[in-house]
Amino acid sequence: MSDLLSEEFSYSGLPTAPGIEAVNLRRSFGDVQAVADISFTAPAGAVTALIGPNGSGKTTLLLMLSGLLAPDAGQASVAGLDVVTENLKVRERVGWMPDVFGTWDALTCVEILSTFAHAYGVSWADTAGRVSEVLELVHLSDFATRPARVLSRGQKQRLGLARALVHDPAVLLLDEPASGLDPRSRLELRGLLRSLAAGGKTILVSSHVLAELEELYDEAVFLSRGRTVDVTDHPSGTPPLRGWRLDALEPTELRAFLSGAGIPWESGSGSEVTVPLAGVESATELIRAAVAAGVSLHTVAPMSGRLEDTYLSLNEERV
Repeated sequence: MSDLLSEEFSYSGLPTAPGIEAVNLRRSFGDVQAVADISFTAPAGAVTALIGPNGSGKTTLLLMLSGLLAPDAGQASVAGLDVVTENLKVRERVGWMPDVFGTWDALTCVEILSTFAHAYGVSWADTAGRVSEVLELVHLSDFATRPARVLSRGQKQRLGLARALVHDPAVLLLDEPASGLDPRSRLELRGLLRSLAAGGKTILVSSHVLAELEELYDEAVFLSRGRTVDVTDHPSGTPPLRGWRLDALEPTELRAFLSGAGIPWESGSGSEVTVPLAGVESATELIRAAVAAGVSLHTVAPMSGRLEDTYLSLNEERV
């Protein structure tokens, strides 16, 4: 069991399959340098949050990773493929959801998704089943044969997510996916993205709603003025993995269990400890293992406010 725990919960416990890797990416538009120097990795099987103020280069970065915009310099690979030299293959493996989703208002949801499925090479025989599946995933089955013009903003947003998923991509690039969604739809989106990550997909999501990302992310990448920021240089630096608060009826038993399993921990408030875990699935496995070992846990909760604290500590945009 200790081997399983070490693999599942340590800082290096995230999957090592190809995800996204960017090295010294740059992109300018005339005299405006939108991306000055961005380097980061987003592993497969995890949700990576992309965070930064307006104008920090998030959308330009996502366009480059999707193969829709060529970088001026640097390198990037998506699902093990170079975004420049293997551009068409990259597009086949990527599901791209922009912050504003345009629709053909006269076409039905089925017609829109079928068109994109064919464009991505989904066979005619498989298209109907795949379209039905993604419409159910985003809870739009009741609107399958209705024209897009009757959809609300939130429903169009969900249709945009379905479009990004219709060809079963290995990598999802999502720019403000929760924009316009009601609270229930936001909860469903979080559950869907966590499920997709658990299935091995690489998910990079950009959002200004940090409270939403707090409930979702495994790792975080911070941007400022077109550059990646090493948050360990800031007082509120956030570790690579999300922090969770744990407490037990016998705190010494909990600490002994964590140490024996090779799970790093730090003392928190009172008898609590904080541990870095790779998402909700890892937290669930930790609970099972701790209970099986006889540890009486009574508190297991994600730490909140860490993304916001780190974001506010990035003062480069405020001069």
